[in-house]
Amino acid sequence: MVFKKLMQAAGIGGPEVETILHNPSTTPGGTITGEVTILGGKHDSDILGVNLALKTRVEVESGDSEYSSNLEYAKLPIAGAFKLDDGARYSVPFQFQVPWEAPLTHFYGRPLHGTTVGLSTELEVARAVDATDLDPIAVHPLPAQERILLAFANLGFQFRNADCEKGRIWGVHQELPFYQEIEFYPPSQYARVIKQLEVTFVSYPQSMEVVLELDKRGGVYTEGHDAFSRFTVDYATVEHTNWEQELDGFLQQAGRRRGLF
Repeated sequence: MVFKKLMQAAGIGGPEVETILHNPSTTPGGTITGEVTILGGKHDSDILGVNLALKTRVEVESGDSEYSSNLEYAKLPIAGAFKLDDGARYSVPFQFQVPWEAPLTHFYGRPLHGTTVGLSTELEVARAVDATDLDPIAVHPLPAQERILLAFANLGFQFRNADCEKGRIWGVHQELPFYQEIEFYPPSQYARVIKQLEVTFVSYPQSMEVVLELDKRGGVYTEGHDAFSRFTVDYATVEHTNWEQELDGFLQQAGRRRGLF
């Protein structure tokens, strides 16, 4: 009995957790469904709870330095406390709604390099080491996001990278404590004055905010600086707009306002 307790405290022979997703692909505001199975170990266990959490990696600025950190941005308890006998099997089906502001990981089926999202299953075990499982999730763009990204591609912008920044955008309502930046190299007609373009989506159920950040090239005697533009896209009318023309207008206007063009 003493030996079993020592094994339990060290996490040896304890319960295991496995998560099966019905479909690992989703969209902002979508739902992930699946089943969590807990397998009893070599001794009885007191389970305190089972939780699901969405996690991503974010860049954090602190003073003059910057570092990366794993951030949990949504959590769902799916089971409370129960006793798990040794060798027993316990399954819990689940539905997990993805936040509207969730970062994208894919565009046209291809990964957006720099951003990953994982669904973590956390099994809390009394007087023992907790068991966890992590499954990658593919977050594809909403139709409105896809249309905007396609318009930039049609204008000649080339995808560079995508990452998440901890913090908030001034003047934009956010539920999550971070935002995603999708970075593009500019085409030749903009390359003389813009080093790169960063696009941020902050999505809601009926519409989304699009924030553009233009990283200006520095000259021989001047330092580069950023210029911003922001506009709202209504999902119901997104297909009725020539977004290539609109985006070119936004870029030209933002650039002239700050002396870039």
